[in-house]
Amino acid sequence: MKWKFSWFKLSPPQILVMGFASIILLGTLLLTLPISNTTGKPLAFIDALFTATSATCVTGLVVKDTGTFFTTFGQVVIIMLIQVGGLGFMTMATLFALILKRRISLRDRLLLQEAMNQNTMEGIVRLIRKVLLFSLIIEGAAAILLTIRWSVDMPFGKALYFGIFHAISMFNNAGFDLFGNFRSLTGYVYDPLVNFVVMFLIVSGGIGFIVLSDLVDFKRTRRISLHSKVVLSMTAFLIVFGAIVIFVFEYSNPRTLGSLNWGGKILGSLFQSVTPRTAGANTIDLGSMRQASQFFMIILMFIGASPGSTGGGIKTTTFTIIIGAVISMLRGREDIVLFRYRLAQERIFKALTITLLALLLVLSVAMVLSTTEDSPFLMILYETTSAFGTVGLTMGLTTKLSLIGKILISLTMFAGRLGPITMAYALGPKKGKELYRHPEGKIIIG
Repeated sequence: MKWKFSWFKLSPPQILVMGFASIILLGTLLLTLPISNTTGKPLAFIDALFTATSATCVTGLVVKDTGTFFTTFGQVVIIMLIQVGGLGFMTMATLFALILKRRISLRDRLLLQEAMNQNTMEGIVRLIRKVLLFSLIIEGAAAILLTIRWSVDMPFGKALYFGIFHAISMFNNAGFDLFGNFRSLTGYVYDPLVNFVVMFLIVSGGIGFIVLSDLVDFKRTRRISLHSKVVLSMTAFLIVFGAIVIFVFEYSNPRTLGSLNWGGKILGSLFQSVTPRTAGANTIDLGSMRQASQFFMIILMFIGASPGSTGGGIKTTTFTIIIGAVISMLRGREDIVLFRYRLAQERIFKALTITLLALLLVLSVAMVLSTTEDSPFLMILYETTSAFGTVGLTMGLTTKLSLIGKILISLTMFAGRLGPITMAYALGPKKGKELYRHPEGKIIIG
């Protein structure tokens, strides 16, 4: 079905694509201004475009160091792009509409439904109100804690600025930081307050606002939806399992966890397990990790965050359905059952479609980059998956990208933020339901 609106007669996916593209273009123009960087000269258009795309798509890959290259004006532009891109431009538009007491039209509700990846418009405006409230409370509380911590290391004004910037950046899973020289949070590998506050921001932003709403309402409703159960259980499993794998692989690596004490090893393993959930921050040198650890992080980045969140990837629910389909097939069962609920066949087909489209995109871009970039394939695959998952982690390739490489990675970040299905519908809107079925045929599999 294609919704025809009075302006441009575009479908919701097409409007979302154009909306994000417009924000990126505006950010690009602002970042090219001499006032945005410390050199006092206009920034090259491709570098400004790459930075604006990375910020709007809440990725965190940077070709110019955010803390040293950009001025306060440029950094404010970046953090505004992160906030709008993380919550979604339709969410921000709804905020202004609510402030101005403007009625939310049916067209707006359809767009919000698409933007929040919901199956129905019912309660969509109420959900948006919760999104804005949760974001304000979580970012505000984290900013206060980080400000208090960093006021020990720097003047209070700078600590407050750092606290606000990093609270917004980490909650939106963007990964941009102001510490300079591409250090990220490596200076705080032993700091429990910084580690746990940032990990909380990453996880709370990555599980999705629907899950946050369920958790907040649990005291009143005494129930958790199937979606929230799947997200919370898979998120917990990936974090714990990921931390164990990284701890085992990197325990004796002197360039990463090997030189740390037990507390540092545990914090480092846990943080590096959380951050591939599309966050982009790191507390140890990722380029020095063993190849097994790097490839494992590629898998975590490909899975990504959860639906309706600030993160990317194929999403935890998609991964759960794929695993469920495999288990059901091995057990000889027709249905996928999660928490005593049977999943509709449509959900399974959608999960398979998303996974295959994402895999095709990542592998295609990686193959092209392997011919344009003079770097090991694992580094290229790491970069490409990080871009698709809107993660922002890198093994050092970002600053070395060629012009073609920057364009491809920018497009990959854009596709990863909107999602393969939305992009596919935007390029070719889905057709109506077929009125007939073909006769069943059989082919040999396996």
